Amino acid sequence: MKILIKIGGTLVDNEASRQSIAAQLCEIGRRHHVVAVHGGGKQLTGFLEARGIASRFVRGLRVSDEGVVDAVTKVIAGSVNKHVVSAIIRAGTPAVGLSGVDGSLTLAAQLDPVLGWVGKPLTSDGRILDVLLAAGYLPVVACLAGDREGNIYNVNADQMAASCAIGWRAERLIFLTDVEGVKDAHGHLVPQLTCAGLRDLIHSGVAHGGMQAKLEAAAAALAAGLPEAIIAGGHQADICLRLLEGEPAGTCISAGNAAAEVSGS
Repeated sequence: MKILIKIGGTLVDNEASRQSIAAQLCEIGRRHHVVAVHGGGKQLTGFLEARGIASRFVRGLRVSDEGVVDAVTKVIAGSVNKHVVSAIIRAGTPAVGLSGVDGSLTLAAQLDPVLGWVGKPLTSDGRILDVLLAAGYLPVVACLAGDREGNIYNVNADQMAASCAIGWRAERLIFLTDVEGVKDAHGHLVPQLTCAGLRDLIHSGVAHGGMQAKLEAAAAALAAGLPEAIIAGGHQADICLRLLEGEPAGTCISAGNAAAEVSGS
């Protein structure tokens, strides 16, 4: 089975959770093909603040001039990526770090000139992932993408995960985050969710910010043919292993009429 796991930035920032997830990726990789995608917004903000650069956000997206994109390359594709790679190697599996720029894994276009070099993924070509996996390496993808003109874009990590899952033809997409799953208006966990229910949560404002981004990314992946996506708390013990063994945890989002929901949102 092809499994793509997106690891939230708060999880990779903590050594204990990073090592726990790395060990699970290694275990899963013995039986399945696994690709990891990660962000690192918290680490990027800290890097910029230490240099006296304030982060600006528009509609929840970081305004990214050339200096910010350079920082993204240094932090997310650099130090954050290498910490994840080294954790996986320590857990016993060879890993290779890359971004969407490498091998033209993910091509993007500028989302909005107001945002600067923020990109929207257009397409992902999973061949480089298959090459690495066939050679025995676990790919770890940072959320940068490029275009045919050589530009580099800062890409939302959830969108990056969905694009890679689609291009690689993953059979399972798991978003690991710092909360246990999707919550309803009363703060209760929603264990099962259709794309219609997903859209309602977004339009009502119950799901917003980072959770809205995950839900929209999940809906896009399901519309492209993935059977389901799961959003779960990465701090829970052995969460990846438990999910793949069929244990109910987090929020499982089923396809339903995903294509109609995405086009209608």
